[in-house]
Amino acid sequence: MAATGERSATFRDVLAVPEYRSLWLSGLISRAGDQLARVALAVLAYSLTGSATVTTLTYALTFVPSLIGGPLLGGLADRFPRRRLMIACDVARALLVGIMAIPQVPFPVLCVLLFVVQLIDAPEKTARIATTPDVLDARLYVTGVTLSQMTSQLTTLVGFGVGGLIVTAIGPHAALGLNALSFALAALVVATGVKERPASRTGRVVSLGEMATGVGLIVRDRRLRGLLAFALLATFSIAPEGLAVPYAAALGGGTVEAGILLCAIPAGSVVGMYLVNRLSAGLPALAPLAVASCLPLVVSALEPGIAVSATAWFLTGVLSAYQVIANAEFVRVAPPERRGQAVGVAASALTAVQGIGVLFSGPLADRTGPPATIAVYGLAGTIVALPLAVAWRRDRAVAPQPESR
Repeated sequence: MAATGERSATFRDVLAVPEYRSLWLSGLISRAGDQLARVALAVLAYSLTGSATVTTLTYALTFVPSLIGGPLLGGLADRFPRRRLMIACDVARALLVGIMAIPQVPFPVLCVLLFVVQLIDAPEKTARIATTPDVLDARLYVTGVTLSQMTSQLTTLVGFGVGGLIVTAIGPHAALGLNALSFALAALVVATGVKERPASRTGRVVSLGEMATGVGLIVRDRRLRGLLAFALLATFSIAPEGLAVPYAAALGGGTVEAGILLCAIPAGSVVGMYLVNRLSAGLPALAPLAVASCLPLVVSALEPGIAVSATAWFLTGVLSAYQVIANAEFVRVAPPERRGQAVGVAASALTAVQGIGVLFSGPLADRTGPPATIAVYGLAGTIVALPLAVAWRRDRAVAPQPESR
């Protein structure tokens, strides 16, 4: 919360900081390019193979590498100057995606290049997140994190539709070419707008031992452990995303209704993030929001219709804005010399549990039906969140409160 008499930070305030503005803009450019590439690759995979299975596997390749890239390569953001690492990753991705844009590239080679491109995404994203506390002071920091995550959600929300129009208009190979240009432009923005800082640690080794060190860092620190546990509640709120199409069908809807449902949680997240920032909701709001976030999903068991379901899912998105508070605090309390490593491990864990959540929701839905499955996930998320909230409140009562920098 803002101190008494101190004006809460606004998005305009954080965008007035030149370095943050460069970090935010470069991230926006590369995320928009990523969304365009996902659509282009799905279209390209289906046109080359005619297989829905291959198409979905190709789409999955845009997410899977983060499972190993986060814990294994996230530590590079501590061992190399973060500005240089961001530039190097973006330049490398621009070159690789540029090769992917060549029509003569065989499909298997395309898949290998895609895997490498997504692997490189992990250290770049980690370096960007780890740099943010260095460019924003304590008053601006949470607002900066909120703006970055809001932008990410908005990009996801509109990216598929706009990406589909672009790919339809210019073709998948040309769209990949635009993605390559977006990475090059992102590198230029970082190179001209972000200050050079020395690496937080020395050494150049990337190993499984480093990954174990990052995991141990989180496990031993109850603050980091608790914050990550709150973030991992996304395991339960992810179920509607995977089951939106069969859920809409169970309610008598079709593709349009499924699209409305798919947009509900991301749209709610954007609104929730705005409210968290507007109301200066800080750590005291973390646990209550986390406990309540999955509860609206329980109404899905009643099969209340598309409008009520979309409203309930939207509310889950609003309440899930606690993720902004948890993520910002996680980065803040992580040791600066290990910040990249900790963020990389946490990001990988979050991706893994979301994948597991979707993976198990399908077989459960086949047995009980999509409405009951989503309700079970909502109830389970609430039950799991309760002891986390109790432990968090207890730990905060005995822990020293953070000082403003």
